[in-house]
Amino acid sequence: MAPQTLHDGVLITSGSALLEGDLHLPERATGLVIFAHGSGSSRFSRRNRQVAAALESAGFGTLLMDLLTPEEEQVDNVTREHRFDIELLGRRVVDTADWARAQPAMRALPVAFFGASTGAAAALMAAAERPLVARAVISRGGRPDLAGSALPKVKAPTLLIVGGDDEPVIGMNRDAMRQMRAPVELEIVPGATHLFEEPGALEQVSALAVAWCRRHLRDTSDEMLDGIAPGEIPTGP
Repeated sequence: MAPQTLHDGVLITSGSALLEGDLHLPERATGLVIFAHGSGSSRFSRRNRQVAAALESAGFGTLLMDLLTPEEEQVDNVTREHRFDIELLGRRVVDTADWARAQPAMRALPVAFFGASTGAAAALMAAAERPLVARAVISRGGRPDLAGSALPKVKAPTLLIVGGDDEPVIGMNRDAMRQMRAPVELEIVPGATHLFEEPGALEQVSALAVAWCRRHLRDTSDEMLDGIAPGEIPTGP
């Protein structure tokens, strides 16, 4: 019999906001990948869901979150004021990670952050703030440069995936790499543009993400928990 996968809608409190998410957790998950969507997107991003499905097939749990409330999203669709508020988005990724680590079914799972577009900066900010939780970071067509002063604080091995025809973003990723001290690799998908809509492009992204998680999400839960500072992981339900 094939292992069962938990599919569950979740609600996570971040400050005064209540965020919606979709959790997929294989019965014998070997890690958890938390997704941070990009500008103007949501947890229903077709591209992120395709990558998430590949990770789930490889035995990793995934948690796709809406980083904005429905009310904030309505405002952002007009003003675009929230999608570039990296501090706000990063804090919500941190709160999502803290929530996941407080759940018995996920507390021992090594965590990776996957960010797309501006969500990559939010993922890197979260990794910088939770260095003992983040075991890996993956960026797809991301703007890691927007993480600013958080970049040198990231300790997790980071994979930057950029389309070969997305030339301005390639430069932004190279600039971010020069500011990082963590192990970081840049993978350029030939012929792909910013949204990786070309045939086979997302499949390459998925394969790279699965390989990176297999490489870095090992069961190091005991080692991680021994070193976690008081207050870094919530103790409540």
